[in-house]
Amino acid sequence: MDPAQVALFLVIIALTILLLVLGIQVFFILKDLRQTIAKTNKVLDEAGLITESVSAPLSSISALAMGLKTGASLAGFFKGNSNKKHHE
Repeated sequence: MDPAQVALFLVIIALTILLLVLGIQVFFILKDLRQTIAKTNKVLDEAGLITESVSAPLSSISALAMGLKTGASLAGFFKGNSNKKHHE
């Protein structure tokens, strides 16, 4: 074998080893990415549950406030009508 063939053979071996190492690293990166996406999905699901559990009491408080506002305006309306009857 002449020196060019030996050099070419060594370059091919080095590139094969580097590509093998790179393939293994990509595999581990994709595995970690899969775990990260699974954890992110779990966090988003829990955030959805928390949002739903917070929104239900807030909507009932909002409905209560609207009821009180309507009651106050009705009371003001009836009070205004009774004052008109007393002045006549």
